[in-house]
Amino acid sequence: MKKDLFNLHGKVALVTGASRGIGESIARLLAAYGAEVIVSSRKIDGCEAVASSIRESGGKAHAMACHVGDLTQIEATFKQIEEQFGELDILVNNAAANPFFGHILDTDLAAYEKTVDVNIRGYFFMSVAAGKMMKEQGGGVILNTASVNALSPGDMQGIYSISKAAVVSMTKAFAKECGGLNIRVNALLPGLTDTKFASALTTNEKILKQALKVIPLGRVADPDEMAGTVLYLVSDASSYTTGTTVVVDGGMMA
Repeated sequence: MKKDLFNLHGKVALVTGASRGIGESIARLLAAYGAEVIVSSRKIDGCEAVASSIRESGGKAHAMACHVGDLTQIEATFKQIEEQFGELDILVNNAAANPFFGHILDTDLAAYEKTVDVNIRGYFFMSVAAGKMMKEQGGGVILNTASVNALSPGDMQGIYSISKAAVVSMTKAFAKECGGLNIRVNALLPGLTDTKFASALTTNEKILKQALKVIPLGRVADPDEMAGTVLYLVSDASSYTTGTTVVVDGGMMA
């Protein structure tokens, strides 16, 4: 058995939503294990800040702005990756939208479209673009960040929860059809994590108190606690794992 199962040296990895939160933690850890990481999000300044910090720590990182809700930007991003790197070994679909917190009956069209455009359409066409590159080079790995809301919809998070359930189904569909191309596809399902994205929950004392009652570990996760699972799923340590979801939620779904 290989001893360096987590070694990512020589791999090119694209991580979306990587300017902060879980995405940033993933980008930093993949770089620490040798990957050349493309740090991506909507705004280039945030991407460059993270990429620069990784480089200062001795890692390899590049900044690349891409709004995954915009198909034109997705196309341009993969064209740039093809020209600059000539390959893509790992795609982490982590960027997400959750613009509406309220009763599902009050969801307006704008909130619905933004959530679906990023969380479903964006993940789908990012995976298609990456999958085509991986097919040509003989394989690769795609990792989707979903949510425990995919398994049990969060209160006042209807359309977001629905979109994350779609990501789980999407993960399985891509895994089934791309396995023969040596492309593995899996999903991470984070529980409540201390990020700006989840601040509507973590900064509301009443909601947080209720949430902690159903989390056996009794606390909110740190973004870094999600990155280790991603490292496993994109590395050779999980070489026979595809089409699966890994829940990292402090025991909440138990």
